[in-house]
Amino acid sequence: MSDTLHPFDGEYDYVIAGAGSAGCVVAERLTRDPKTRVLILEAGGKDNWIWFHIPVGYLFAIGNPRSDWMFETTTQPGLNGRALNYPRGKVLGGSSAINAMITMRGQAADYDDWRDSGLPGWGWDDVLPVFREIEDHFLGEGPHHGTGGPWRVEPPRVRWDILDAVRDAAAEAGIPSIEDFNTGENEGAAYFHVNQKAGRRWSAARGFLNPASMRPNLRIETGALIERVSLDGKRATGLIFQQHGRRYAVKSQRETILSAGSIGSVQILQRSGIGPGDRLKRAGISPEHDLPGVGTNLQDHLQQRAIYRVSNAVTLNQTYYSLFGKARMGLDYLFRRRGPLTMAPSQLGMFTRSSPDHKRANIQFHVQPLSLDKFGDPLHRFPAITVAACNLRPTSRGEIRIPSPDPAAKPIIDPNYLQTEADQKVAADAIRVTRRLMQQPALAAYAPEEYLPGPAYDDDDLARAAGDIGTTIFHPVGTARMGPASDPMAVTGGDLRVHGLSNLRVIDASVMPTITSGNTNTPTIMIAAKGADAVARG
Repeated sequence: MSDTLHPFDGEYDYVIAGAGSAGCVVAERLTRDPKTRVLILEAGGKDNWIWFHIPVGYLFAIGNPRSDWMFETTTQPGLNGRALNYPRGKVLGGSSAINAMITMRGQAADYDDWRDSGLPGWGWDDVLPVFREIEDHFLGEGPHHGTGGPWRVEPPRVRWDILDAVRDAAAEAGIPSIEDFNTGENEGAAYFHVNQKAGRRWSAARGFLNPASMRPNLRIETGALIERVSLDGKRATGLIFQQHGRRYAVKSQRETILSAGSIGSVQILQRSGIGPGDRLKRAGISPEHDLPGVGTNLQDHLQQRAIYRVSNAVTLNQTYYSLFGKARMGLDYLFRRRGPLTMAPSQLGMFTRSSPDHKRANIQFHVQPLSLDKFGDPLHRFPAITVAACNLRPTSRGEIRIPSPDPAAKPIIDPNYLQTEADQKVAADAIRVTRRLMQQPALAAYAPEEYLPGPAYDDDDLARAAGDIGTTIFHPVGTARMGPASDPMAVTGGDLRVHGLSNLRVIDASVMPTITSGNTNTPTIMIAAKGADAVARG
């Protein structure tokens, strides 16, 4: 590639880096004003592959270089020296094009904690109207949900007897059945609501970007790999990016917005010389603006992924390997848009406490009528279910850093899993809760047999078991966290402006100061809507 820098044609008020979950929302909301000119740059490709739209396509998209950036973590001492694959969406819609489609806000206390940490305007009472406004919810208009918004929410379109039995077992174990996880309090067992419409995945691109793409004031470019933010002193003036073998500089008349996610936005900031000075120098970057918090505070949900063989039950494992089963699934989807091809990876959820020490639910179960070694691998050939419990509010903190100025270089991702005694205890206790659940009378007819972690791990060895079976649930957040200017590790303020720089904001999951208590995509959509409104106000 030539080093020549070409001016990119056109004039734009706002230039957005990243057309993932957040960027799609920001572009849609800013272009509602026909006088506002917006350019959005996406390093991935178009969402024109069938498996981006058939819900079960995550089985083929995760671990596929067409749709996944194929990142990996460093080896993790807390995982007994293992490294993990770290999928991120490489397409318009970002990870919302390959994720679990589960719509989950978290708990009201999550946001009240943000507010109380010095971020007025981010409490539950502040964000609930935004959640309601973006939704088009099948439950209809009410105190908790809205209708008519771009973010479609529907019930699952498939059921499994074995999952009904797990829900009954949860009730026997003291986890009550509820109907809706998204009222601000999510303790209980219920079927997940999903971002789908009539049996098709409803990604951020489909819900937000596609309608906006018809507006003449929005330009969308794919295959555009961002090198860095252009700076004039302490003022951001645009972006430098690579596309089709050439380098371009594009100017933003008003603001430059980073919406490339908890990994991508950090990479761009650090390549721009914005971040911890010593780390930047070691990566061969000249520091331009010292912000020690850029790339730190990485939080993720680590799940203890238990697998149980079952008898007398149909699971996706058998159906997937049966020619008749595949044909039936295909016909069910073709004619009714129902059945296993519509399924999210997890249909049944449970929120409970790993021990009485916790004031509110601190672990989440994802229960799946399938099993595999890891996403991207084939399903097992024996009937089984996966019962995975994650720590909702980990205390361990990791980091993201770049190894060099090369925008094609993969980032160094160190989640630092299970590095605190508190996290180790929750992980071990979560396995204990899982074992109690699977021993309930409601499951006796299915004779569940523990496959992972397995009977070799007794009750005194569960911390080691957690390290052996723990894996990411794909929820990295917090690496450019918001906080007051008095906080030396905060990267953005409550208005999502980067501290100490003008005309530059970060609007994506990286700004979360602490992770929300559940799947993080819908909170990211909310942050993007709230952030875009702040941009529009100026």
